[in-house]
This record gives sequence, C-alpha cells and structure tokens, in this order.
Amino acid sequence: MALNRYHHQLRALLSPTEAQLLSKLRTPVLIQDYLDHFPQNFGPAGDLPRGKAGPHIKSPRFMLKSKSAHCIEGAIFAASALAYHGRTPWLMDIQSRDYDFDHVVALFKENGLWGAISKTNHSQLRWRDPVYRTVRELAMSYYHEYFWPDAGKRMGEKTMRAYSRPFNLTKYPAGLVWADPKGLDWLAEALDDSPHSPAVPRVAEKFLRKATKIEIISAA
Repeated sequence: MALNRYHHQLRALLSPTEAQLLSKLRTPVLIQDYLDHFPQNFGPAGDLPRGKAGPHIKSPRFMLKSKSAHCIEGAIFAASALAYHGRTPWLMDIQSRDYDFDHVVALFKENGLWGAISKTNHSQLRWRDPVYRTVRELAMSYYHEYFWPDAGKRMGEKTMRAYSRPFNLTKYPAGLVWADPKGLDWLAEALDDSPHSPAVPRVAEKFLRKATKIEIISAA
C-alpha cells in the first residue's frame, strides 16, 4: 500500500521533462548507465565525512538542474526512478571510520537476489549485479575495496565498519524526497541514524591486512 501511494504521488508531481526521463529508465541497468554519464560532483559535498550530512544535499529535481551529483544524490535519484516503475525505493548506507567517507547506494532485487546502483567519485565502489542472496552479502562485496588511499600511516587501511538495513523511502512524502528546495540533509541524517549492522567484529580488527600498493594503484 505504501509503495503504491508513493508511486502515484511521485508520478503526479513530475514535470513533463522529468516524467519523460524517468519513463526511459525502465531497469536498474538503464538507471546505472544514466548515472555513469551524469557529471560527478567533486565539490565539498562530493564525499560525506563519517556521520556528516554534508552542506546541502540536493533533491533529485535540483540535482538534475545542477547537472552534477555525488553518491547520496545519485542513490536517491536511482531509488526514485525505481519507484516510478513500481519498485521499492531502498537505500543502503555504508559507514566508514571517522576519517574516511560514507557511501550510499540504491538497492534493488531481481529474482529474489540483491543488487546495487551506485554513483561514486571512486572507481571501486560502483554497481553491483543482482547476485547476492542477502543484503550483508552485497554490503560485504565492498569491504576489500573500501580502503584509505592517501599516503601516510593510514594508507591502505580497510575502513568500512557498518552497513544499514534497507532504508525505505516510502516512509516519507514523495514530493519531499523528489523536490524539497531546502535540500535533503534531513534524509541523510535519518539514514545515518537508522539501524546498522557491523561489517567487522571487533575481535577481527587486529587481523586485518592493509591494501597493497598495487591494489591502491588499481583503484585510483
């Protein structure tokens, strides 16, 4: 019922141009292809420090107008495109160590298996094919690629620490998610505060091996 209401609310508020765009993005693959070609936001909000909503996260309507997007903006747009076609608009938040950056993806299911749509400024935290039986399986597919790349004593440290349960956007009004002119910092904060599961047990942390130079170079 909530999804059906959200779906109709979203379709009713779109401009003709927005509706035409979303109507073309019929599948997760087409949504990912669109985001891959959509300009990236490399500004101050392009990556979000752990636990920070960032300076003014744009709703999809204003993301399209600005012609650039970072990870959470792309994920919210992708989830909205899925909702337009009657799919559940799920997000997943990946939390990192305090000095690294969180990442957000849109989740989807095909034949009971989970996949993810991702907009990222980094080569390794991208799309995931729908081959994962659980959200944990999918989340942990990012684990070995989630490391600190900059030179210094932290170089190569694996920094992923938790992932959220599927976060359903239908709990909010579709118009607020799609077109809030004040931005979606409130949504990022709600996602960050939502229930998360640890990626790594504390007892395992001392056994972690740093990413090697060749891994770091390959991910650049």
